[in-house]
Amino acid sequence: MKRKLVLENGMEFSGNGFGSDQFTVGEVVFTTGMTGYQETMSDPSFHKQIIVFTYPLIGNYGINPSDFESLNPFVGGIVVHEYAQTESHWQSQMNIDAFLKKQNIPGLCGIDTRALVKTIRSKGSMKGKFCNDNERTEEVVKKLQNTTLEHHVPEVSTPRPYSAPAEGYRVVLIDYGMKKSILKELYRRHCDIVVVPYNTDAQSILELNPDGIMLSNGPGNPEELLDSINIIKELSGKVPMFGICLGHQLYALAHGAKTYKMLFGHRGANHPVKELATNRVHITSQNHGYVVDEDSLKNTSLEVTHRALNDGTIEGLQDKENWAFTVQYHPESSPGPHDNEYLFNRFMSMIEEFKNN
Repeated sequence: MKRKLVLENGMEFSGNGFGSDQFTVGEVVFTTGMTGYQETMSDPSFHKQIIVFTYPLIGNYGINPSDFESLNPFVGGIVVHEYAQTESHWQSQMNIDAFLKKQNIPGLCGIDTRALVKTIRSKGSMKGKFCNDNERTEEVVKKLQNTTLEHHVPEVSTPRPYSAPAEGYRVVLIDYGMKKSILKELYRRHCDIVVVPYNTDAQSILELNPDGIMLSNGPGNPEELLDSINIIKELSGKVPMFGICLGHQLYALAHGAKTYKMLFGHRGANHPVKELATNRVHITSQNHGYVVDEDSLKNTSLEVTHRALNDGTIEGLQDKENWAFTVQYHPESSPGPHDNEYLFNRFMSMIEEFKNN
């Protein structure tokens, strides 16, 4: 079945459709990971985005029950050069086409993904839509230009609190679109975890008697989440805090910094980041389209701790006045290398030091 992807600038890429026939508008972005397509598709941070996979063959090891980052994927669609119709892995339960059909996610294959990625790299991420090959491009472009993508976090955050009990430190995890692997890393450290919705007020969080607070990853523009920013302001300094990705950006905004949208963002499992204190370089998993503006840090209590080697952007912050640190990348990996799991140990050490003060 013929299908095409139309971009808001009028460009179109025609190929073959697979997966669902339900078409939605999404921001077209690309990811550079060679593996981990299942974790990528189920990452809530990809809410309403159409993912272009730069690796040419996707789906070769199928879909298994262990590698989901959320129970219900929120991705708007995927674009691949080729997908594997026959998968090969002992854990696989279905191929990628069957998975996309089951989850109502459309796919497009058989296009020059290199040309599409070069377009995004030069012109930036932009809105796009899958449609039938005979649909008029001009009409689709007009609709795209009049469409606003928003309300990301309320659609991916948990609607009610829940707990994962254990005997260690109590960590309240504010869910802006949390990946399952963050829970797993905390639980591996015997944390008594309480997950709360993104808009839970500061007093309710403090009444849970947390030893530490985790600010999760999530989708969208951090500046839209004014209530969340104010909640973090109220919580700051009361208990140790650790922010990841969107949580990193929200913490920065709560302390006087600013963020801006990148041209095409960082997405993939192979991004080099330098820790400035040690000069050690880590390979990181990343998924973000916004970044903290370094010029806005001048009159804040925040200092840069990590930096992306590809473009020099901020990848980590330390609060000099409060018990908190944040990173822009994903130390829980999945997909990606496990170089950065030490940051969860650092969070545990911060909690212990705070309690002993």
